[in-house]
Amino acid sequence: MEKSILLCGYSYHLQKLRRGNKKVGLGSYLLRLQTHGSCIVTMEGKDLVIEPGDLIMLRPGSSYEMRIEGVTGSGDYYLFCQGAWMDEWWSRYEKPSLSRIKLGESILHPWRQIIKESRRLNEENRELTDYLLRVLCLSLDRAVTDTTASYSRSMTAIRMKQFIEEHAHQPFKVEDVAKHVQLSISRASHFFKECYGKTIIEYALEFRLSIAVERMRHTNISMELIAESCGFGSYTYFHRVFRHKFGIPPSHFRKLERSFR
Repeated sequence: MEKSILLCGYSYHLQKLRRGNKKVGLGSYLLRLQTHGSCIVTMEGKDLVIEPGDLIMLRPGSSYEMRIEGVTGSGDYYLFCQGAWMDEWWSRYEKPSLSRIKLGESILHPWRQIIKESRRLNEENRELTDYLLRVLCLSLDRAVTDTTASYSRSMTAIRMKQFIEEHAHQPFKVEDVAKHVQLSISRASHFFKECYGKTIIEYALEFRLSIAVERMRHTNISMELIAESCGFGSYTYFHRVFRHKFGIPPSHFRKLERSFR
């Protein structure tokens, strides 16, 4: 039986160290997960600072060099492997060479088990480590996918926030924001609330009020024009929203602001 796992372990270093060779390609697949401290890794000619949660996945032939230059310590799990199953797994989708994943037992437990079993030399344990390797790789798939999905949700919320701010001077509906990011109204509303802790309408009102406050402080524009230019539609609505937020009418607020100058 071909040996799939060539080297697997956990390392922790407090002193300066250099491993790998950025001028020579790897002879096998490399999986490496930073758990403590930091180090510098050179991959494909780029120097990257690696911190806890950073997962490196490289294929044979990739250039790789790791350096520990500080005294704060660096801890990581590493695994060099090969084989037909690894080739098939790698070809399923384009693997990111560097990902940030959540550290947890779903990843660390199988990694520890591989370290433990790979120290045994009989064929039965070699077969077991091969299956553990599959569990680990599939768990890494899920961790990377979950991280990507979380990033995608955050970016969607950011795009909605930018749309609100760019269109704050005019009336718009939640439907317009959802359409901008190509989501249903309910899904867009859920993403935004999840990321910012407030609804789309609540954020829009707060942003419009912040613009209105700045214009009351630094310009002589009439209240009616401020209300219209900030997207409130009418002074009556602006007055009601402002008083609910600050406890005083906007005209009173402006007088107080000017009395302190």
